[in-house]
Amino acid sequence: MSLAVDDPLLRAWPLPQPDADADKEDRGRVLVLAGSREMPGAAILAATAALRAGAGKLVIATPQSVATPVAAAVPEARVIALPEGSEGAPTLFGLPALQAVASSLGAVVIGPGMIGPQSTIAFVQAVLPLFRQAVVVLDALAMDLVKLTPRFAQPVILTPHAGEMAHLTGAAKEDLQEEPQSCAGRHAAAWNAVVALKGATTCVATPDGRSWTHRSQAPGLATSGSGDVLAGLIAGLAARGCAPEQAAVWGVALHARAGQALAQQHGTLGYLARELPAQVPALMNALHAG
Repeated sequence: MSLAVDDPLLRAWPLPQPDADADKEDRGRVLVLAGSREMPGAAILAATAALRAGAGKLVIATPQSVATPVAAAVPEARVIALPEGSEGAPTLFGLPALQAVASSLGAVVIGPGMIGPQSTIAFVQAVLPLFRQAVVVLDALAMDLVKLTPRFAQPVILTPHAGEMAHLTGAAKEDLQEEPQSCAGRHAAAWNAVVALKGATTCVATPDGRSWTHRSQAPGLATSGSGDVLAGLIAGLAARGCAPEQAAVWGVALHARAGQALAQQHGTLGYLARELPAQVPALMNALHAG
C-alpha cells in the first residue's frame, strides 16, 4: 500500500534538526556536479535549492568554462572548475579534484544541465564509486547510467519524469502515467535505488517495497529548471541526515508546496524555477511548527 504524502504524514516524520549550538558541519556538505557551457544555470538552481533545504556547506563542480560565473552567482559555494571536452562536458581528468572532496560529503547531485550523452555517462560511471559514503541523487542525463549499471551498490535516488522513465525503461510514456506506483516500485527494486517518478501524481518507491504518493495541483512547476531545483532539495535534505526515502518524499512535498505558494502570489503559470528555493525555509518551518 502506498502512503499518501500530506501534512500529517510529514509532521509525523520530522526532518533532522540541528542542536542549538550546532555549526554548519553538523548539517552536512553537498556536492553539486552539474552544468555545461550551454546550461550553467542548472548547477546554480540545484545548488541554491540544496542550501535552502538546510545543508550546511556547498561545493559545486562544473566545467571550467562556466566556473567563474557560477561562482559569482552562488557566493556561498566553493567551486571546482572541471576540465572539459569539446562538447563542454567534464572529462575524466577532473576525477582527482572530486576524489579530494569525496570523503567529506553527505550528499551529491549529479546530472542537471550536463550534455553529451556518451561522454557524460562515461564520466558519471567513473565518478560514482568515489561517493560510496554519500547519498547520490542522479538527475537528467546522469540517470542513463542505469543502462550500464543494472543495480546500484550504494545509496542512490533517481528523479525521472514519465518521459525520462520511458527512455530509461523502454516502456510507453502513457502506460507509465497510468500506473506510476507499480512502475516506480518495480524499477526501484530492479535498480536497488529510491525512485521518485515525477508528475502531477509523484510516486516515491524504495527497493524493499515501501512507497509514497504525492498529488499536487501545481501546473506551473512544469517549467525549465524545476527538476534541477527538486534534485537540489533532495540532496540538501539528505546532507542534513535524512534517509534517502525521507529526503525524496520531503523534497517532492516541499517542491510542490513552493509551486503552490508562488501560484498564489503570481498566478498558476509564469513563475520561475529560480523563485522556488526561497519559498522552502518557511514551508519547512511551518510544517515543523504545526
